[in-house]
Amino acid sequence: MATLRICFVGDSITVGSGDTDFLGWPGRACIAETQRGHDVTLYNNGVRGDTTDMIAPRWRRECEVRLPDHVNGHLVFSFGVNDMAEEVGAGIRVPIEKSVVNARAILTEATAWRPTLMLGPIPTIDDMQPYIFPNGIAYHFESERAGALNTAYAELCGELGIPYLDLFSALSDNADWARHQRDCDGVHAVGEGYAIIADALTSSDGWRSWFAD
Repeated sequence: MATLRICFVGDSITVGSGDTDFLGWPGRACIAETQRGHDVTLYNNGVRGDTTDMIAPRWRRECEVRLPDHVNGHLVFSFGVNDMAEEVGAGIRVPIEKSVVNARAILTEATAWRPTLMLGPIPTIDDMQPYIFPNGIAYHFESERAGALNTAYAELCGELGIPYLDLFSALSDNADWARHQRDCDGVHAVGEGYAIIADALTSSDGWRSWFAD
């Protein structure tokens, strides 16, 4: 049996926005491991709307209080969709070049500190854009931009030796994922959608290595 504390760091996809069970994919992944007999403590440090500019200054201090030196602490990152969002009238929130620089800084520090893996950005439903917030601010989430960032993040994680789960490729032609996303808002998904991500994570080599006997 493995005993782990895991910090999940990211944005609204990490939080699981749209899931009325309030589990998202982190909760479902950790439930699956407890059902396998492992002892898992979950900390969801996802923040809605966060870009890498916002995650970079906060993630370490948030995780350090949850993962003191004496525990078997691990890190899972998932971000990028908000970076590639175009705020209508204001432009891309974080240009791809800056997003990769931010990701490099975050992941280099993370993997030097704790076992780390990363999930790439998800595809979105282009014909349901823009996403309009209650205050009237509108974001246009375009899958093509997310796909380009996915490629860049995958290359970065390969360079750094960090396990990378390519969700963009896995979900782009997944009709069930698209349906669950459409049942929400075209960016986030209902709970069944996050279950697809959890299944992909818990079957990935990087994640499974954390629970090896």
